[in-house]
Amino acid sequence: MIEIDGSQGEGGGQILRSALSLAVCTGQAFRITRIRGGRPKPGLLRQHVTAVKAAAAISDAQVEGCEVNSSTLVFEPGRLRPGEYSFSIGTAGSCTLVLQTVLPPLLTASEPSVIRISGGTHNKAAPPVDFLNRAFLPLLERMGARVDLTLERYGFHPRGGGVILAKITPVARLKSIEISERGQRVRGYAEAYIAGIPLNVAERELAVIGRRLNWTADQLEVRGLPSDMGPGNAVTITLEHEHIVEVFTGFGEKSRTAESVAEGTVHQVRDYLVHSAPVGEHLADQLLMPMALGGVSEFVTSAPTPHFTSNAEVIAMFTGRRISAQERGGLHVVSVDR
Repeated sequence: MIEIDGSQGEGGGQILRSALSLAVCTGQAFRITRIRGGRPKPGLLRQHVTAVKAAAAISDAQVEGCEVNSSTLVFEPGRLRPGEYSFSIGTAGSCTLVLQTVLPPLLTASEPSVIRISGGTHNKAAPPVDFLNRAFLPLLERMGARVDLTLERYGFHPRGGGVILAKITPVARLKSIEISERGQRVRGYAEAYIAGIPLNVAERELAVIGRRLNWTADQLEVRGLPSDMGPGNAVTITLEHEHIVEVFTGFGEKSRTAESVAEGTVHQVRDYLVHSAPVGEHLADQLLMPMALGGVSEFVTSAPTPHFTSNAEVIAMFTGRRISAQERGGLHVVSVDR
């Protein structure tokens, strides 16, 4: 049984989610202690419990310690079972992080699957649905696996209530791709999502983005949502290049001005544009699992984050494949050591 210290590295939930994915993929059991030991409130939250239950459901796993606030978990997977599943987080916890847990093994399954998850769809510290649909899933399609992800209802913190539906068409073996350059810019645009709060919040956010990025009105769009989906506010900036799409997101919060939300999102964009690496820091995290499964041979990114490093270490525990990031001219080339 593989032993994992959940406080290692960045000490967050990604260590657990990666372990669950890889346990199902490889059939190896694990015990994780000090779960989320690097967070102010350690232990399992509702979204982590849902991720464990989801991984257990698709693999007939035996589980010990799957309860809120638990700091130790034992997970022993059985046989992978593709099919139709529905999971409810019960809070505004991230739907996409639960999907992230079950997606890698279901990509390699013998038959398609349909996964419905309810909870939060636009959360801080989690990839929003826009990011998955525009940046990550198109890359999976280039590897030969298709995932049709539908946002049925938006869910913001703290209310939640969002719903996503993923239709997963697996492939016997992921095709290897290389991501070495962005190519020419095709277009850029910004959207401000607003639900149950004044419309001028979204308008002020977009005004800042237009001014800071020198964008015109046709690149700025208010996405008004039904008030019963709120209160909620998020801003996304999407950059489409020939070979890659990146999505940057800011989230409205109580006592935070619309201008500061927009400025923070623009700052993310400028950090990305200051170098030529095609893969941003969050997409780099997402690509490690497909890389471990043979779908990515190499990609170029900026300096790896602690989140990236922790994820790579868990991958090595289960697969014996070590992911390295070699610096070349200020950029980092990520590959699997043979």
